[in-house]
Amino acid sequence: MVALFYILIAIAIATGIWQLTSIFKLKDVVASEKDNNLQGILFGIFGIFFYIGMIYCLVQYNSLLLPESASVEGEHYDNLYMITMVLILVVQFIVQFLIFFFTYKYRGVGNRKALFYADSHKLELIWTVTPAVVLTVLIMYGLWAWNNVMDVSEVEDPLVVEVYAKQFSWEARYAGNDGQLGRANVRNIKGINTMGVDMTDKNSSDDVHVRELHLPKGRKVIFKFRSQDVIHSAYMPHFRAQMNCVPGMVTQFAFTPKFTTEEMRANEETITKVEGINKIRKEKGEDPYEFDYLLLCNKICGSSHYNMQMKIVVEEEADFNKWVSQQKTMSELIK
Repeated sequence: MVALFYILIAIAIATGIWQLTSIFKLKDVVASEKDNNLQGILFGIFGIFFYIGMIYCLVQYNSLLLPESASVEGEHYDNLYMITMVLILVVQFIVQFLIFFFTYKYRGVGNRKALFYADSHKLELIWTVTPAVVLTVLIMYGLWAWNNVMDVSEVEDPLVVEVYAKQFSWEARYAGNDGQLGRANVRNIKGINTMGVDMTDKNSSDDVHVRELHLPKGRKVIFKFRSQDVIHSAYMPHFRAQMNCVPGMVTQFAFTPKFTTEEMRANEETITKVEGINKIRKEKGEDPYEFDYLLLCNKICGSSHYNMQMKIVVEEEADFNKWVSQQKTMSELIK
């Protein structure tokens, strides 16, 4: 917000200066050769600072980017992201350079005139077909990566977890030994049954209700999402997964965790990024950051949206099974 405020001030000052030049007739209606030469040089200088600033931001703020994907499926997302960003940066670098270079080189000095070039079917074919082919490949890869997360038809022995969103917190429910979640409906919410589980359904009795997510490393997890009130968005950035939670319907995705929380904390890339974040936080006088997997809401769902998060712990399957066995089932909670 502060940065936006400074930008608006800069725009206001620039607009004021522009108006003053008009009032005092400091500029002519028609640009002179001197104007063209000055503007071309200034634009060339701006281009140099533009690239310096871009490279600085890429290096300086790299620590704020996410570390390597913590899910198997997220690897494809990262590949798609890197391919897309490399293409964008290469094209942007070339096009911006040409804009700055031609503006400087062909500024209006002397009797220089622009060359009128009517058309070229060859050039038009190149700049139409090339982007079309590249985008088609990217979209096909993206659809494959999407289906890899959404298709759970051939998953063997998955862990089924329901994540329930409401203003402004998360709850979760694990399927019991039967591997099936019992029915649930918002109309069943009463007392400690805060997820609206239908206790007349035989599949509900062994479900496990929790307020902190634990996931086993190396096992496919199928998440089913519901919302009690408004549209929320279940966002697990480290696993590269996000899905809207819509009132009145169930949505889902699935992924396979590949690093435990402790392994991710010990990861060199994570350590480097945590150090970079803590350097910035220290300059701002904020408390040090310690890495944790998190479930966040990525929809502005109300006044306390920013506070809607749940800790996720990824551990070895033996530790996970031990933890689950210590949790109470729905039949034990609701007697």
